[in-house]
Amino acid sequence: MMKKSYCLGIESTADDFSVGISNFDGKILANVISAYIPEKGGIHPREAARHHAEVADKVLEEAFKKAKIKLKEISIIAFSQGPGLGPCLRTGATVARALAAYLNVPLVGVNHCVAHIEIGKLTTGAADPLTLYVSGGNTIVSAFDSGRYRVFGETLDIALGNCLDVFAREAGLSQRAGLPFGAMVEKIAGKGKKLIPLPYTVKGMDVSLSGLLTATVNLLKQSTYSLEDLCYSLQETAFSMVTEITERALTHTEKKEVLLTGGVAANKRLQSMIKYIAEEHDANFCVAPTQFSIDNGAMIAWTGILAYRHGVTTPVEKSFVRLKWRLEEVAIPWIK
Repeated sequence: MMKKSYCLGIESTADDFSVGISNFDGKILANVISAYIPEKGGIHPREAARHHAEVADKVLEEAFKKAKIKLKEISIIAFSQGPGLGPCLRTGATVARALAAYLNVPLVGVNHCVAHIEIGKLTTGAADPLTLYVSGGNTIVSAFDSGRYRVFGETLDIALGNCLDVFAREAGLSQRAGLPFGAMVEKIAGKGKKLIPLPYTVKGMDVSLSGLLTATVNLLKQSTYSLEDLCYSLQETAFSMVTEITERALTHTEKKEVLLTGGVAANKRLQSMIKYIAEEHDANFCVAPTQFSIDNGAMIAWTGILAYRHGVTTPVEKSFVRLKWRLEEVAIPWIK
């Protein structure tokens, strides 16, 4: 008989350090996120890890304040074990191990990609969706089959979120303005009118985005087109590519739900395109709420609970981080 009934989840795969607390019924009591914003350029893994170490105690404190529970009431500690950036993952894992040892409670290593799908299902009510997961680090089309989430399509090089972020930095946009790069590109794209021909690369069920990014950056440097038209064309081309492979997977799997999750899921234009193909195939369209589609601790906490309920725990000696832990490598015993 369990005396405690809460899981604390720690997310630290990239630029966000987050702590989420969930009860065993899937009620999210806290979801606190602290983002590392570099002065210039992309994410510097060691600097991001330093940020995570510096804010960990404050984020933990705020999470407990919001959840209105005490540390001793936690019964499981879950953490993002991979995939992600090594220094960032290791920082989160170290905090998780320390807490689990102090409280003498089980440790559960969670796959970051699985967690995005599970929190999306929890918050939208989707039961068995085809998922398009698009973020700064991942672009994956997946669905559950035979005990695992199978990958039906993915990026062959850079992720969709990374593509938008790099272009935004090349265009001189700054996150100091208070908006994520993707949101800034979306805002500027809304003013674009001319669709510029750009590389469209779909290879079977996969996409390649590096050529598209290079071509758009080159046009930016030539100052031939307005920034509004470039943002508009970049979005339309990239989103069309991921929509195409999502529709193919939907046709193949015949799922009755389509879930959009990951940081890029907040983009209204992408939402409209995925919703359109879902409706064309008589499938229900679901999009994870923004606070749960970006990297967050709540998704780690909830997935930790699902795993723990089915006997999955992670011994400390096996809690090493897994930088390239693929989605389809994870057994999913909680789905029959």
